[in-house]
Amino acid sequence: MTIPIRTRAQESRTAVQRLYIAMRHLLIRGSYKPVGMSGKTLMDNLMVLRPEIYGSIADEERVELNGLHYVLNRLPKGIEECRFVKLIAREGYEKSHFEPIIAPARRRSAYRIDENEMYIEMTRGRSDIYDILTHLTFLYAEATKIYRNSLDSKGRPIREWGLLEQIVKDEEMGRDFKLETAYTYLSTLLGRTYEEVVGASRRFAQSEDVNSLFHVAYWLGRMAKEEAEHKQDREITFSSSLREQTGHHYYGEIWALNIKAVLLERKLIERPLHIISANLHSVANSLFAPAALGKKLRNHKSLYDFARAMSEAEYKHLRPEVFQMAAKNGLIELTDTSGANLGVQIYDTAAFDPKVISPELNFQPTRSPDQAPVLLVMDYAFGEQAYESMDELLRPYHDPETGRVYDMPVESINIMGKAGILEGKKGDIMVPDAHIFEGTADNYPFENDFSMEDFTGQGLGVYGGPMVTVLGTSLQNIPILDYFLTSSWRAVGLEMEGAHYQKAIQAATHIRRSVNPHLKLRYAYYASDNPLVTGHTLASGPLGADGVKPTYLITAKILERVL
Repeated sequence: MTIPIRTRAQESRTAVQRLYIAMRHLLIRGSYKPVGMSGKTLMDNLMVLRPEIYGSIADEERVELNGLHYVLNRLPKGIEECRFVKLIAREGYEKSHFEPIIAPARRRSAYRIDENEMYIEMTRGRSDIYDILTHLTFLYAEATKIYRNSLDSKGRPIREWGLLEQIVKDEEMGRDFKLETAYTYLSTLLGRTYEEVVGASRRFAQSEDVNSLFHVAYWLGRMAKEEAEHKQDREITFSSSLREQTGHHYYGEIWALNIKAVLLERKLIERPLHIISANLHSVANSLFAPAALGKKLRNHKSLYDFARAMSEAEYKHLRPEVFQMAAKNGLIELTDTSGANLGVQIYDTAAFDPKVISPELNFQPTRSPDQAPVLLVMDYAFGEQAYESMDELLRPYHDPETGRVYDMPVESINIMGKAGILEGKKGDIMVPDAHIFEGTADNYPFENDFSMEDFTGQGLGVYGGPMVTVLGTSLQNIPILDYFLTSSWRAVGLEMEGAHYQKAIQAATHIRRSVNPHLKLRYAYYASDNPLVTGHTLASGPLGADGVKPTYLITAKILERVL
């Protein structure tokens, strides 16, 4: 009997599953060392997978510069200096005198306990934990390369290593040094060309929340050197509170109860409710920017003109004026104290002045104010947090004072998401008809109230079909993605929340029956990257101005349907 040869896609999918099993085991166990057996398991499977976002991770000499910048934007500043990293639940450090460190691309707080240890809060579920462990594994892989590059053939430090150390000291003291000479030393230690190092260094210098490439390279190499030569092991641990709370909706429940308490207090809990998962600022701008800023931006006519202006630094100082007008027209902003790190805005449309709502939204006031829609806008969830937040939000609310039970009168759920596209390019739009959960047979077909025709004719590519909900966007490579695209799945994109949202929605509508089973579902995604095209992955940089048009097109379509 001929044994079939495993394809690269099958090997990659197996590596993804092994990574997640290993990370789940380590979470339960409570600690591991990156160069120990458990850490080696993570490293080996990441090398088998070779995700696109981590570029040249499998190259033994060349340090991956784009991936390094991407990862450090998602990790707390200074983590490259720390031997010990501890992942914790919300355990009271927000009330301490430790200064919170928040990575620019992730809503999580971290605390530098001392020169060797960093504590990082994990309040967004398993996806958040797996995400950071994957990034740390990549970071340690690159640290090992820098250490190896710093040694000559006899295992002695090369001249450039000592010179880099002096450059880092000069940089910290504010002393001048020859930049071009420093780039030359760094190119040797990173295994990259002079031109590549110059470009990467400038990119690092533009990020306020990331140390310079000189600093990062030196400390990564130094930590790997101290571990290899002086047995000063690096270690990652998980607090007992984190291990106990993970998977139990601890923060999602508090978050949802806070929202429902405000709805009850404002007498909105029995009004038609429309849940919108989107950028908080895009909803406010779509509703009020033309009226709030029309006199100051006289050359701007369409909603897109105002949206584009609001995304530019030149007009950043005008953003508060939009929210001031929104506050006069029914906006209730909730301060999140739950730890979920999910911002929420509530709009009472009964308080809308039709004269200030963007004309393009075709707003028609409801004749009966007690039937006016209520908009509940929630910021983007992260991975499994989507299930936790939506599941808790759709549960009935038990008033603790009267004991009365309120079912959530949800009329529609509207999800605007960012996703990787498998055809097309950055900025294009995907309209799904099903969510497929990666690595399982779980699939969630649904009737989308949006169609491709809703977004055509706007100068953007529009694609329809199933979306793959992946375990982590940083764990995808071309063979896996090509399989999803070209096989009978015919997927159009990948993201991290869709199946989790849909799992919670179907449980509430068809099993618990706690919300209207005929509620409208609207899903639309804009392409933040195309991981099948080299140079178009998330590591190649943010979407920037190209994301404004699809973001506001989807937001406007949601509001037009709801209002």
